[in-house]
Amino acid sequence: MEIRPVRPGEAGELTELAVRSKGHWGHDAEFLERARPELTVSPGDIERLLVRVAERDGRTVGFSAVDLDSSPPELLALFVEPAAIGSGVGRALLRLACEEAAAAGVWWLVIESDPDAEAFYVALGAERTGSRRSVSTGRELPLLRVRCGAG
Repeated sequence: MEIRPVRPGEAGELTELAVRSKGHWGHDAEFLERARPELTVSPGDIERLLVRVAERDGRTVGFSAVDLDSSPPELLALFVEPAAIGSGVGRALLRLACEEAAAAGVWWLVIESDPDAEAFYVALGAERTGSRRSVSTGRELPLLRVRCGAG
């Protein structure tokens, strides 16, 4: 597997991957359409955020997006192609996001997790700090933070 910086023009492909990944957890089409605004990656996101794309055999299998400039800095997206869930893609993307955050002097990343993904983040050292209501679906989402460095 290779992880590389996002390329201009990949926003649509990453959005569709995010929708498929969210759908892995059994959400129906109506729910996924309500969630789509929060799953959408825009060309502006690609320019503004730290976006990394995981590939296997030339195929995109996951991506992450970090906003190092928000207060506090936040992992805004980490999505894996359903067929690749459980294969280490998510773990590698989170590890790289933390390494790059630490290199930029950021010691913690906030994560607004899907309830289905909370156990994944906790298993990798994240701790729950509260919750936040989803603007598009109204669900209460776990709010976590993960340490990325020694600060």
